[in-house]
Amino acid sequence: MELDPRIRALTDATAEAGGGDTGPSVEKSRAAAAAMIALQGEPEPVARVVERTAPGPAGPVPLRIHVPEGDGPLPVVVHFPGGGMVAGDLEVADRPARALANAAGAAVVSVDYRKAPEHPYPAAPEDAWAATVWVADNAAALGLDPSRIAVSGDSSGGNLAAVVALTARDRGGPDLVHQTLVYPAVDFSDDADDYPSMGEDAAGALLPRKDVEWLFAQYLPDPARAEEPCASPIRGDLTGLPAATVVTAGHDPLRDQGRAYADALTRAGVPVEYLENPTMAHGFFWMLGAVDHVRGVYDAVGRGLRRAFAAGHPGAAAP
Repeated sequence: MELDPRIRALTDATAEAGGGDTGPSVEKSRAAAAAMIALQGEPEPVARVVERTAPGPAGPVPLRIHVPEGDGPLPVVVHFPGGGMVAGDLEVADRPARALANAAGAAVVSVDYRKAPEHPYPAAPEDAWAATVWVADNAAALGLDPSRIAVSGDSSGGNLAAVVALTARDRGGPDLVHQTLVYPAVDFSDDADDYPSMGEDAAGALLPRKDVEWLFAQYLPDPARAEEPCASPIRGDLTGLPAATVVTAGHDPLRDQGRAYADALTRAGVPVEYLENPTMAHGFFWMLGAVDHVRGVYDAVGRGLRRAFAAGHPGAAAP
């Protein structure tokens, strides 16, 4: 299907503003992520926002906790924002996290993990894991429910959510009730031929293939480590993982990675809800204020999380 006209207008404006393309860079990637705030709409009200840090392997990991209105100890979503492992921070993630908290009826803890190239793999998954353990250990003290914790992430953050789910299974907890993966990057290997969407470089894609390859190289300078499940979760044993919601965009080089991961989870016996968005481009989860379709995706993701929290145990299927 054709690209949503609102996203088409955004990509055309971006191309015109960019003039001659000199290729990706750290500075351009971080500036582009910050510019997405303008597309996110007004910040949704929540009951409170709390700043904390979790002890990480290389120092404190900043967290921002968005708590929506609600009675009783609320469930928790540990959220890893996207940005290609290079860009993004708690400010860029603030409005999406508020919207996710309200949609899911859960506190959303955004994690500001270390970024490449200053901190390449495995810095990000180490911070993601440390933050998740801290949330599980401190949820009750924050007035939240430590028995109902999910993970979520978009793009590179989807990678981290998947990796944390694998790690929690392998280390015997925390018990996670759900994983929400929005256009996740799940394979950092050079097997691009396994994923036809990597070769499409579709017109209007906000994330061209050359940018994907550059971002992968910043995060994983040693290609031999791409086979490790903590880098490429699709390379791991996926049995015994919590139920998943996997969201993809039609105009996205990573589309088929997300689809392949949903299929692999299903083959491993994991309940999966797969939400394909044929008219969307990579990055649409940050366009809540600019693209009408995005609200429905938040609602669908929120329903999946609410069902998992209501079931209250790992592996709860999303009907």
